[in-house]
Amino acid sequence: MEELAVGTRVEHPRYGEGIVSKNKITSYEIFFEHGGKIELTKRNEDLEIKEFPAEKPKNSLTLAEVEKVIRFVLEEQNVLQELVPLGDKWIGGNMLLQPANLSLKPKEIPIEGFFHKIVMLRDRLRVLEQNINSHPGLSDEEKVNMQQYITRIYGSLTSFNLLFAETKHYFVGAKS
Repeated sequence: MEELAVGTRVEHPRYGEGIVSKNKITSYEIFFEHGGKIELTKRNEDLEIKEFPAEKPKNSLTLAEVEKVIRFVLEEQNVLQELVPLGDKWIGGNMLLQPANLSLKPKEIPIEGFFHKIVMLRDRLRVLEQNINSHPGLSDEEKVNMQQYITRIYGSLTSFNLLFAETKHYFVGAKS
């Protein structure tokens, strides 16, 4: 359903006809004939639009616009971590590290834990890239030089791409 402006006439199966009096971030305040003032979530699918106001108010944000801004800020701060799927053949598996010295015990690690560390490393490299690119004290030449090091790091990590389920999550180094 599209964003409803103040003054929009609506119909609700339980409350009857009403008029939107406030457009909040996640809800509408509506005055209904039979129900009085009621607040309904914007995701409510029982509302039927009867008539739009002659002119929509200016300078108000839609829920979609607010969500977009919040997502942008959270991504910039690396709060949202992308869900990266482990390849099916590795789920439930273990990684065995066998020392050359047979008198030492091998180390067994759940592959999911190892994979999580690889994904965290990739995410932190991306944040490092963002910080370099937006750093006000670095010249463009310094930024390019640092980016080249990060690209080489990605290239060194391509061996771990076999763990990823989807190629879009792979490490990619410099291409010749």
